[in-house]
Amino acid sequence: MKPYQRLLLLLTLLLSSTSAFATKGVAFIHGTGQQTDALNDYWTSDFVNSVKQNNGKYIVINCDFDQYMWHTDAAQCLANQLTTFIRGEGIRKLTLVTHSNGANVVRWIFSNPTAHRKFPRIIKRTQKIIALAPSSAGTPLADAVMQGNSFETTLGWLLGYQSDAVKQQQVAEMAYYNSTLLHGTDGRPSLAKPLYSVVGSDVESAIWDSDSYCGGYTNQVALEFTQNWLDDCSDGFLECSSQAAAGSVWFIDKDKTAGSEPLSHQQSRRACFNLDTFIRDFI
Repeated sequence: MKPYQRLLLLLTLLLSSTSAFATKGVAFIHGTGQQTDALNDYWTSDFVNSVKQNNGKYIVINCDFDQYMWHTDAAQCLANQLTTFIRGEGIRKLTLVTHSNGANVVRWIFSNPTAHRKFPRIIKRTQKIIALAPSSAGTPLADAVMQGNSFETTLGWLLGYQSDAVKQQQVAEMAYYNSTLLHGTDGRPSLAKPLYSVVGSDVESAIWDSDSYCGGYTNQVALEFTQNWLDDCSDGFLECSSQAAAGSVWFIDKDKTAGSEPLSHQQSRRACFNLDTFIRDFI
């Protein structure tokens, strides 16, 4: 091989490698609530910075997920921000990292590709969906909030107060949506791209246990209280069966986490027990 040919080959390989890196992207998609600074108020920079290492560009979504998943301020807001990210950064290999109700908004887009002109491009560019504690089959706590009992006050910090998103996450409501409008659950068409869920199975709040302080100790205490109204297997907000209802289970917390620690609903969006490292490596 002549010198100029070697140089040309080297430049080609270098450009190819650089291009491959630049076209990777990660989107962090929050759960229920109207977010304007989800990086700091929902995820924390420690979690996001750890996950995005070596995984190309990233975006933290800020939308109004107090709405029904198909609402303009929910699904279309998400689609608008993802499209801007994809176009602006030339993203060709996109990973979506969702938490809780955020997975439902994503499933709406992937289940209804003709509902908006921006949906097909997002679906095409997405490689995988990593759903952290997804509320795929709803939660009895949403039913309790809608009934206006003591849960409405107790869960305000976590779920909100009788918003459309809370109505949506009632057990019977999600059963209806899963059987008619959404893909990815048993008996329904598969999603166009794989969804891998991380299931939180328990809550620990022993005051003497340092692990109880990851994600905030008061949150752990509140989630252990609400866990009394859920199945034995739950993260304090969602039962394991709900988290595992769509797509496939990547892992149940204790099977993979450091020290076999459980992930509460709060901890599943924090850098707790190596969760951030597992996601980074999986991407």
